[in-house]
Amino acid sequence: MRFLGGRPATVLFAVSHLSEVWGVGLADGRDVVIKRRSDDSGRTAGCGRAQRLLAEQGFPCPRPLTDVIIDGGVATHAEQFVGGGEREVDETPTAAARSAVLLADLVRRLSALRLAPPLPNPEWVRWNAALPARHQMTAAPAWLEDTSRRVQAKLAACVLAPVLGHADWEAQNMEWQHGTPLAVHDWDSLAFLPEATIAGSAAGVFATHDEPTLAPLESSNAFLDAYEGARGSRFSAYETEVAWAASIWVAVHNARDELLYDRPRRSYARLKEQRLSRLSRARA
Repeated sequence: MRFLGGRPATVLFAVSHLSEVWGVGLADGRDVVIKRRSDDSGRTAGCGRAQRLLAEQGFPCPRPLTDVIIDGGVATHAEQFVGGGEREVDETPTAAARSAVLLADLVRRLSALRLAPPLPNPEWVRWNAALPARHQMTAAPAWLEDTSRRVQAKLAACVLAPVLGHADWEAQNMEWQHGTPLAVHDWDSLAFLPEATIAGSAAGVFATHDEPTLAPLESSNAFLDAYEGARGSRFSAYETEVAWAASIWVAVHNARDELLYDRPRRSYARLKEQRLSRLSRARA
């Protein structure tokens, strides 16, 4: 707490998933959020710099209160507590379009910043790498393995130029206030990937607000349409294929985890239902 100039008085909340997150009330009356996660590569330091610059520009994200401190493979930082918002629980095309416009604004802002890419990318968007060991040891049905192989081949062959974007663009990582974005969270999920794959991944997962899910097909379509409109230019036919392939990949990752950890099979069920339509759009 020496970096914050205050001592903790109360714990407001504690959450643990990929990161450990605490809301802390300081003795001087300030409320802050402290985040801690494993980081052997040092990538979160770059994510923290991006978050700070975006906050200074007025993008809706918590303002970092410290630099990211990496010690012994663990990254820790503190940021402003933002309260008073609500999560989006709608997965309709209207909600998709609202989310897409915000993502397009973020990618545009990031493209204007001079930042070293925070590599390696998050695990769930590493289609150029082998499957995580836990997934290699998990039996999956033939249709899921087939989908995985076809999508990975499509994405691994992509040579589009990478840009910086948010790779965990889910409703649970955002807060809104009367239809206006209040705060986007989870900045250690920045990734350096082709823009079409960033938009496509988000089009698949934007509706997740509790358990991981795959958005309805018509809502993913609305997401991509709104994203292209907000960026001011349409994707090429090939970029559109890549975007649809990326919309499948995170669902494959989540479906494997649902099988492995015996979680509710929301991504699994929706992917099984939608996969042929999405694969057709991806030409995979």
